[in-house]
Amino acid sequence: IIVVIASSFKEGRDIFSYRPVIFFWPTLENYTSLGMRWGKFQLGLGNSAVVTLGSIALVLAVCLPAAYALSRMRFKGRAGFLNWVLGQRFLPPIAVVLPIFLIYRSIHLHDTHIGLIIAYTVFTLPVSVWMMFAYFRSASVAIEEAALTDGCNDWRTFLTVALPTVVPGIIASAIFCVMFSWNDFLYAMFLTRSETKPISVALLSAYGTKDISWGTLGAIAHFSTLPIVLMMLFLNRYFVQGLTKGVQ
Repeated sequence: IIVVIASSFKEGRDIFSYRPVIFFWPTLENYTSLGMRWGKFQLGLGNSAVVTLGSIALVLAVCLPAAYALSRMRFKGRAGFLNWVLGQRFLPPIAVVLPIFLIYRSIHLHDTHIGLIIAYTVFTLPVSVWMMFAYFRSASVAIEEAALTDGCNDWRTFLTVALPTVVPGIIASAIFCVMFSWNDFLYAMFLTRSETKPISVALLSAYGTKDISWGTLGAIAHFSTLPIVLMMLFLNRYFVQGLTKGVQ
């Protein structure tokens, strides 16, 4: 990280020096050169924001009721089903990217935001379900039973009573989804083209036909990682709670 940030403020001769240059006169040339690539960079940021927010909304819309139902219902094979859900996360993404590409191309979801959102949702949903299952399981059932006794139906009890008690878990699931969606390169590379490429693929704009502009690449990487770093600085404790809730 230090090398990337330092390279964004170095001149070319300092970056390619045989001996690493520790003390140098900083320059903003690499950041000003972003003006030539600002269109692609701005488009990549917008695409990343749309895909990330869309995947968060879809993941939460599916994992919250699923985890709540699994934590409250008792049925044969529940443990096996939960293990099967978590087992989907162990599937290597590289193993399914080609089938997903062929399917998307046949149903016209290739190079679309919704196609990328669905792909990210599939791979972040298992861990999100498990995290929220642990939160709902540790929440008090007595309050929900009191709400049902007072006349609330199941959906109203879920929305007005159960969800407010697991807000840290919701934040943790959203953070996990942001980390995967914003940083992914594999699916973004194969499932998008020029108009829907997120910032992770827009970094390739620093690659020229003859050389690689490492300084510009460092400047773009600096901007692209800044939202994730700021998010983790303020919300890291919720993320740690979400990952350790199941073992408490």
